[in-house]
Amino acid sequence: MAAYEGSASVNPNSEVVRGQTFEVGPRYTNLSYMGEGAYGMVVSAYDNVTKTKVAIKKISPFEHQTYSQRTLREIKILTRFKHENIIDIRDILRAPNLEQMKDVYIVQCLMETDLYKLLKTQAISNDHICYFLYQILRGLKYIHSANVLHRDLKPSNLLLNTTCDLKICDFGLARVADPDHNHAGFLTEYVATRWYRAPEIMLNSKGYTKSIDIWSARNYLQSLPYKPKVAWTSLFPNADPRALDLLDKMLTFNPNKRIVVEDALAHPYLEQYYDPADEPVAEEPFKFDMELDDLPKEVLKQYIFEETLLFQKNHQENAM
Repeated sequence: MAAYEGSASVNPNSEVVRGQTFEVGPRYTNLSYMGEGAYGMVVSAYDNVTKTKVAIKKISPFEHQTYSQRTLREIKILTRFKHENIIDIRDILRAPNLEQMKDVYIVQCLMETDLYKLLKTQAISNDHICYFLYQILRGLKYIHSANVLHRDLKPSNLLLNTTCDLKICDFGLARVADPDHNHAGFLTEYVATRWYRAPEIMLNSKGYTKSIDIWSARNYLQSLPYKPKVAWTSLFPNADPRALDLLDKMLTFNPNKRIVVEDALAHPYLEQYYDPADEPVAEEPFKFDMELDDLPKEVLKQYIFEETLLFQKNHQENAM
């Protein structure tokens, strides 16, 4: 299958990668397979304008309501976020009109790997754990300040490059924080990553808060089996005591008593990186103009098209 990578198709502005046609030329060329998920493939590419390598995610969501709603959420959020520890959107490509739009191409900065792949191949040092956790919490501070819950923090959604910079990605399950809203569909769409759920999600789909992301973030201190509570020092006798103290605060069962992201950043375990002046927050809280759960896929497609138009307009104005 690798022989398909970067091969030309009939259209001179497209390349075929593992049977998938990417119509992203002439700006983006030299495509190479990186990975794929339920409704999209990711390739690396060369940007002939900026002279840099980028990642391009091809999304084909429009046959499915769930995939369409996740695509719309991600585009709406990431085109409005700007933070070093959150993946960016640099460009969006699609057909020139709604009727022809079958795919959406999202161009982002290139990150060589993710935390899941790293953890599978090697043990990471305490210094790396500390640095990665600081960056996760720094990104979460911005996300939570925008009144958004990520809801799907897991190692494969934490991208890394060769200099250990970390970026949070995949906002398809994100929601605006609303403790009074009954997110009835949340457990259904969250099945794939149930091992990272906070206990309050398992027990009740209504009333969860930003503390669910803190529970998920704790997974990068240690990967813990289920056991009755015992002293962390007994489970991890060689671990940094400060790390265990922070782990305990992040794993507090009661979400109302769980440590918040600002206090986690200020914890002694992260003191070598902690700098409130360099931990930006969102300029204003994020708001969805609508609840997306019950919208038909045809309406979601229209909204995705409109969001890409808005992005392209703003992108062109900022480039001037």
